[in-house]
Amino acid sequence: MQTAPFLFGDELPLEPVAPGVNRKLMGYNNQIMMVKVFFEEGSEGYLHSHFHSQVAYVESGEFEVTVGNETKTLVGGDCFFMEPNIEHGAICKKAGVLIDVFSPMREDFLEE
Repeated sequence: MQTAPFLFGDELPLEPVAPGVNRKLMGYNNQIMMVKVFFEEGSEGYLHSHFHSQVAYVESGEFEVTVGNETKTLVGGDCFFMEPNIEHGAICKKAGVLIDVFSPMREDFLEE
């Protein structure tokens, strides 16, 4: 299972995830997945964990990010890494976008 080699952002569906949080699946196969997540100010990516490795790039906005027992404020150009099974989450302080990359791909994102 994988996406086409070329994907056009304006043509990809915007999926609601939580209040004030929407995402676009930007491309994937069984080994990797990229997701663009749009946050409104005050919205939250609630604390959770999963078996996937994940790295997130802050494209824009300001986020209070928790990974494990540590919390930092990140802005556009910053990133954060989550090893498998570590609890993490983000609170959006200024509307923005995160680019998430998962390995392996998040099959659960295709089931929702």
